[in-house]
Amino acid sequence: MDKMQQPIPTHPPTLGQYLFDSLKAEGITEVFGVPGDYNFTLLDTLEQYDGICFINARNELGAGYATDGYGRLHGLSAFITTFGVGEMSACNPIAGANSEYVPLIHIVGAPKSMDQQAHKLAHHSLLDGDFDVFRQVSTHLCAYTAIVTPENAEQEISAAIRIAKQKRKPVYLMVAMDLVTKPIVQRGVPEVTKVTTYKPALEAAIQHITRLLNGTNNVVLLSDMLSLRYGLRDSVHQLASNFNVPAASLMMGKSSFDEQHPNYIGVYGGALGSEQVRTIVESADCVIAIGMIWNDTNSAKETAMLHQLRLIDIQPEFVRVGESMYEQVMAADLVAALNTCGWTRSGALPQVSFPYDELSGEPEQPIRAASYYPRFQRMLKDKDIVVVETGTFGYGMSQVRLPAGAEYISQQGWQSIGYATPAAFGACIAEPDRRVLLFTGEGSLQVTVQEISTMLDNGCRPILFILNNSGYTIEKYLNIKTSNQQYNEIPNWHYTQLAEAFGGKAFTVEVRTNQELDEAISAAEQAQTSQLCMIEMIVTDSMDAPDYLIRLRKHLEEQERLKE
Repeated sequence: MDKMQQPIPTHPPTLGQYLFDSLKAEGITEVFGVPGDYNFTLLDTLEQYDGICFINARNELGAGYATDGYGRLHGLSAFITTFGVGEMSACNPIAGANSEYVPLIHIVGAPKSMDQQAHKLAHHSLLDGDFDVFRQVSTHLCAYTAIVTPENAEQEISAAIRIAKQKRKPVYLMVAMDLVTKPIVQRGVPEVTKVTTYKPALEAAIQHITRLLNGTNNVVLLSDMLSLRYGLRDSVHQLASNFNVPAASLMMGKSSFDEQHPNYIGVYGGALGSEQVRTIVESADCVIAIGMIWNDTNSAKETAMLHQLRLIDIQPEFVRVGESMYEQVMAADLVAALNTCGWTRSGALPQVSFPYDELSGEPEQPIRAASYYPRFQRMLKDKDIVVVETGTFGYGMSQVRLPAGAEYISQQGWQSIGYATPAAFGACIAEPDRRVLLFTGEGSLQVTVQEISTMLDNGCRPILFILNNSGYTIEKYLNIKTSNQQYNEIPNWHYTQLAEAFGGKAFTVEVRTNQELDEAISAAEQAQTSQLCMIEMIVTDSMDAPDYLIRLRKHLEEQERLKE
C-alpha cells in the first residue's frame, strides 16, 4: 500500500470523552446533575463537549427525578453526582427508577485513584478509608455497577448501557476524578449474544393461546407499564383492532394504550374504579394482559379479580398461559404472531361512559374534585405530556381520559411525594416543543419546589396546577384509625409568589370557583406560549377527593371492620 493511502493514526479519546461519545450515540443530548469537587473533571470535559448540554439542578433529588422524567420519554437518560454526599442524595430517584423500569445511567465522580488506593480519610466519605461502600449500596438499587478506568472503559460503559436498555433499569458508573482525562486503552468491545425468542416455545405458546381464543368470544385486553417501557404500544393497538376486543389499561400503565382508540374502555381498577370496566374485564372468559405488574396499586388493594386459568400474561421475555409457562419468548415476537393468527371477536364492542366526560358545578360554586377533573379533561390537547404527582391527584387524574398521543408520567409504583415537579422539568427538557402540564399537591410541591427555579432558569413553559387543600389529604384518607392528625398539616405558602422569589417571571393566579378556574385555564393557555404558568387551586374542604379515593377509603374501613 502506498504510504499516502495508509490511515492516519488517531489518538484514543480520554475516558471522559469516550463516556460522552457513548451517551451521544444513544441519542442523549442533555445530562442532568449537581456539581461537586469530585466530579469537576467530568463537568469540565462535558462543558467543552459538542452535542450534550449539562442541566444543573438545585439538588440531587431533583436531578434524579428530572432524569427519570427525561428517560421515560427518550428511553434512556443520564445524570452526574459527586461521590458520597451527592450519590446518597440520589438514592431515592434511583430506587424509583428501578421500581418503575426507567433506564438511566448514574455517573459518579470519585476521589483520586491514588487516594482511594491509599485508603485516605477523605471528605464526603465515612472517614474509614472505604471508597467502595456507596457503590455497594447502589448494587441493591441498580441492575449493574462498575468502577470505570481507562483500561476497562470500553467494556464497562458499553455493558452498562446495554444492560440499562435491556432490563429497563438504572445502572451505576463510578469514575475517579484523575482518570477522566486519561486516554482509554482501546481493546474493543466484545460482542454479546442478544437474547432472542426460542421458536419452539413461541409456537407452543401460540397454539395454546389459539385454543383458548377459539373456545370463546368473550376476550378482553389489558395493557400495563411494561408494554409502554418496551415499546409495544403500536403493536398492542393493532392487536386490539385485529381481535376486535375491548381494551383497558391498568393504573401504572396509563397512556400505554391510546385512550382515544375506539376499543378503549378505561382504566381497570377493581372495586375502586369504573364499575362498567370492572364488569367487562371480570366477566371475560379470557384476559390478555401485556406487560402487567401485579402490585397493590394495579390490583386496587387486591379488589381486582383476574382468574389465573383465564389469563394470558405476556411479559417482556416470557408468557404464562393459564398455569403453563413459556420461557424465552419475547413479547414483541409473541404480539406480532398474535396479530397474524387470524382470530377475531364477533359482535359490536361494549359501550362505556367515562367518569369525567360531562362538566359539573355552577360557575359561582367553589371548585371541588367533581368539578375540576372534567375541566382538566376538556383542556387537554393531543400530544400533551401530563405529569401527575402521587396522592390525591394521582387517583383522580387516572380516571381522566387522555387525548390522542398524550404521554402520562406518574410514579404510581414507588410513590415518592415530590417526584412530579422535577419529573415535569425533565419532560420539558426532553420535549421542548410539546406542552407539559403538571398536577401536584401543595404538600408534594414543598418537597422539591426548588426545581421551579430550574424550570425558570432553563426557559421551560409548563402549566402548573397546585392543589392547595390544607395538608396531606391523601394521608388523611389512608389513615382510617385516627382523624385530625396534626402531622398531616403543613405550612401555607404563597405559591403564586414563588416565581418572583426564584428571580423569574410567570403567569400566576389563585382560583376558588369554577368560573375562576375556567378563566385561569383560558388565560394560561395563551400565556404558556411565552412563560411558565402557575394556577393555585384553593379548596377549603380538606377531605374533598375524587371518587376513586373515596372508594379506596371505604374499602380500607371495611377491611378494618372485618378484623374486629
